[in-house]
Amino acid sequence: MQFDTIQRVYMIGIGGIGMSALARYFKYKGKIVSGYDKTSTDLTDALQTEGITIHFVDSVELLDKEADVVIYTPAIPKHHSELNFYLENNYTVYKRSKVLGLLSENKFCIAVAGSHGKTTVSSMISWILKHSGYDCTAFLGGISSNFQSNFVAGDNNVVIAEADEFDRSFLQLTPNIAVITATDSDHLEVYGSQDVIEKTFTEFANKVKPGGTLIIKSTLPIVKHIQGKTWRYALDDKDANLYAVRWEISALYSSVELNNGMQYRLTYPGIHNIENSVAAASAALVLGINEKKIVAALNTFKGVHRRFEVVYTNEATVFIDDYAHHPEEIKMFLSSVKKIYTNKKVTAIFQPHLYSRTNDLKEGFAQSLDIADEILLLPVYPARELPIEGVTSKLIFDLMRNPKKKLLTKEELLEELQENNFEVLCTIGAGDIDKLVGQIQKILELKQNK
Repeated sequence: MQFDTIQRVYMIGIGGIGMSALARYFKYKGKIVSGYDKTSTDLTDALQTEGITIHFVDSVELLDKEADVVIYTPAIPKHHSELNFYLENNYTVYKRSKVLGLLSENKFCIAVAGSHGKTTVSSMISWILKHSGYDCTAFLGGISSNFQSNFVAGDNNVVIAEADEFDRSFLQLTPNIAVITATDSDHLEVYGSQDVIEKTFTEFANKVKPGGTLIIKSTLPIVKHIQGKTWRYALDDKDANLYAVRWEISALYSSVELNNGMQYRLTYPGIHNIENSVAAASAALVLGINEKKIVAALNTFKGVHRRFEVVYTNEATVFIDDYAHHPEEIKMFLSSVKKIYTNKKVTAIFQPHLYSRTNDLKEGFAQSLDIADEILLLPVYPARELPIEGVTSKLIFDLMRNPKKKLLTKEELLEELQENNFEVLCTIGAGDIDKLVGQIQKILELKQNK
């Protein structure tokens, strides 16, 4: 597919974070871009402001019958009438991952994979490359606070792609540099077992082009199965190529010193983000970027929307929003919050994402959430799934040992927040919990102004 020659692109599921990055890319390239999504969001509003036409009803009458290429996300159900219209009428139809693979195959591709951490690491690498003058084009899985977008336009041959393991999408990429941050159990509805997950990540690792480099967290079990050239990074593993010899964390910043002498301050909180910065610095060093330029970029990295995002603070309360939706992510997030705010009560509001993930990882969710002093648990957000009999948030609730826990609807949660005071309040999850963030902030502001 020669994307340079096409004029019209239609996208089914255009409001997804990966799809919207592609939409912005094609719009940047001067194409006529339009699409469908199930619901209106801040992201679809932004795309419409940028000149992209979007509708929210599955309707053959509303789609673009002159589209040169149709792109869809695997989250779209097989019975979707627009998708089936295009398939039945022999349009050129691709999954999102295939398009990303085609766009990057003749470029110098840096692909960042991992069951968690990939959005922050890919955003950090993108910022280092832009800030240093090296340049890049980037497709990110979150809204970078530095770029205020999930798409970054560049003028050179370098493409940074977030490599999603869902639906084995990352196997469409053949990177020059691959980064693997984690291989924890997730998407078991796709893979079936942890063993298959690790084998598939190994397959991705071995897709690095000849002469390329795999950058991998040194403690991952798949390290021993890698065939090509590797660079190992870690938070504190002295056998790694790059690791932190010293780090300190506070509410304002983290100070970090690496074993190669690089020292920087991250204003982006979280112990896990120190480790993410070591991964990003590793990629920059492999590219040959000057150490001083790497440090200058990390010092000015502002983070990613909904990744340890401090939404609001007043004298009484700190309110933090985070996208964490896997037990390991929640564990690292809450551990960091507890380490930063040592003498304050931490209240976690969690919305589980997917029935299958809730069922598969319920024990891990319970253990991770128990780190908080108090837990407010919302119903499961289904996303692309139909309900599974017997699978509700109560599965997690019943396994939690912390007695300070409540099962609440969204309406009950807002009442709870109005009636009680909180010291450190955290919203956690990948569903539509982000729609509550503004409402929660208003409640806290009204309390402050009383």
